[in-house]
Amino acid sequence: MSVTPDTKDWTWVLGRPCGECGLDTRQLPPADVPPLLRAAASTFAGVLARADAATRPAPGVWSALEYACHVRDVCRRFDARLRLLLVLHDPIFENWDQDAAAVRDGYDAQDPERVGLELAEAAERLAAAIDGVPDGSWERTGRRSDGAEFTVTTLCRYVAHDVVHHVHDVTAPATP
Repeated sequence: MSVTPDTKDWTWVLGRPCGECGLDTRQLPPADVPPLLRAAASTFAGVLARADAATRPAPGVWSALEYACHVRDVCRRFDARLRLLLVLHDPIFENWDQDAAAVRDGYDAQDPERVGLELAEAAERLAAAIDGVPDGSWERTGRRSDGAEFTVTTLCRYVAHDVVHHVHDVTAPATP
């Protein structure tokens, strides 16, 4: 069962609230991001303990396990991007195809317990990196390969939305 690739440019969440998950990143202080990451990891641990964690809720929709793998990998990728922002002048981030990663890495067949532990570790590493951003570094810039520009602050806000949105995906009641 495949999933239709997501081709949206999600950078719009930096300029307006998300109508699906409700997060408004515009005024989100970076200091609020680490607790969000840690809470998300805890929520995913509970979701991954469910018997149906690997079951897709509908055709073309990721299972909670697949979302957890994605969030784990998002935390890893954004930890690396944050570290680049802090040591390089205006780095360009390597392209990452999340849909190809899901297939290549077999998200649907991974062990939920292990994924929960890996997600908690990745979220904590990213949270600690954000906690450790030196004063005066929040406006350092970098770019995605498609040209979208981020500062340390907007990168933190962007990853916060990604993680919160996927917590919503696996915890919100299904709508018909």
